[in-house]
Amino acid sequence: MTRQDSQKLSLQLIIILGAIAALTPLAIDMYLPAMPAIAKDLAVTPGLVQTTLTAYTAGFAIGQLLHGPLADSYGRRPILIIGIVFFTIAAVMSAMSRDIVELTWFRAAQGFAGASAAVIIQALVRDMFEREEFARTMSFVTLVMTIAPLAAPMIGGYVSVWFGWRSIFWLLAICAALVILAVLVKIPETLPVEKRLPFHLGSTLRNYARLMTTPTAVGYVFCSGFSFAGMFTFLTVGSFVYIDLYQVSTQNFGYLFGLNVLCLILMTGINGRLVKKMGSHWMLRFGLIVQLIAGIGLILGQMLHLGLWGVVIPVMLFVGTISIIGSNTMACLLSKYPHMAGTASSLAGTMRFGTGTVVGGAVAMMPDATVWPMALTMAACALLSASFYWFMSRDA
Repeated sequence: MTRQDSQKLSLQLIIILGAIAALTPLAIDMYLPAMPAIAKDLAVTPGLVQTTLTAYTAGFAIGQLLHGPLADSYGRRPILIIGIVFFTIAAVMSAMSRDIVELTWFRAAQGFAGASAAVIIQALVRDMFEREEFARTMSFVTLVMTIAPLAAPMIGGYVSVWFGWRSIFWLLAICAALVILAVLVKIPETLPVEKRLPFHLGSTLRNYARLMTTPTAVGYVFCSGFSFAGMFTFLTVGSFVYIDLYQVSTQNFGYLFGLNVLCLILMTGINGRLVKKMGSHWMLRFGLIVQLIAGIGLILGQMLHLGLWGVVIPVMLFVGTISIIGSNTMACLLSKYPHMAGTASSLAGTMRFGTGTVVGGAVAMMPDATVWPMALTMAACALLSASFYWFMSRDA
């Protein structure tokens, strides 16, 4: 495939790529407003419902370790299709869960299957573009996929109120089925047979070990990982903070969540416009500075008793940086390891969601009577994200 063909292909398929990438935001965000309702319906504590989100991300983290190397060995398209098919099945089973234990296991399975989409999207775009073009293209894919998390909590809130929380998972299964159809019709194979790596467990483990013993790679991986963990902290407990502590209605939670995504859209657009001119490192530093300011803002909001908007505004800034930090850390990492983009993407994704799972699980076990656990954790994640980049990767 020539560069000209790749660029033409990316323009034709960017909406579909965004839809594929949106599956995980849909799977996470659509049922956030329904978490309190799930807790009441299944007669369990809020912490146990939060665990279903942790289970999804744990499955997602583990799945990426497998899907990336398989995509490097057998091609992007078949692994993508198989993953989305099982994602759809898991959504159906989640809708039919009889108790919190079944829901937790099916969510873990859904995360494991859905990992294929997240890994392969990045590998597909990396097959087509070099570093700055990769970051730019991924920014626009992210911009398309932000329509999903913008609408998902609003839709989920209303669907939960009108039809019950189980209908959210039926709707998710329908969305995934439509994505499967789009992939079958429009997504070609971007990894030629002659460039595929034979799948050997030993060599795969050695590649992972090589990446995890390279300081620059570790810096990029955990810069992205702790940034995501900060956002995941909000996803884990944010609905309870807004709905239970600040008495926001289930329907209105979606609108407040939408403010986060509007900020994400704005920041993504800035990244798309400036990254080719300023470079991935400059944009990454910009995102980390804004994220750190947001973390400090959350602490100040609690110290000064600024109420709901003392949380909403810093969270908006924090979430807004996710696409800048995520796309540029991946652009820098994959440009150093183009020959094993799937494996590098897998490791980065696994550590990103693994870090988010550990941090989110810890926050779910903290007392939930105040905003302090969420505020302190998000601020700490912002500081750690900036530190990993500054001390390990800034000169790469």
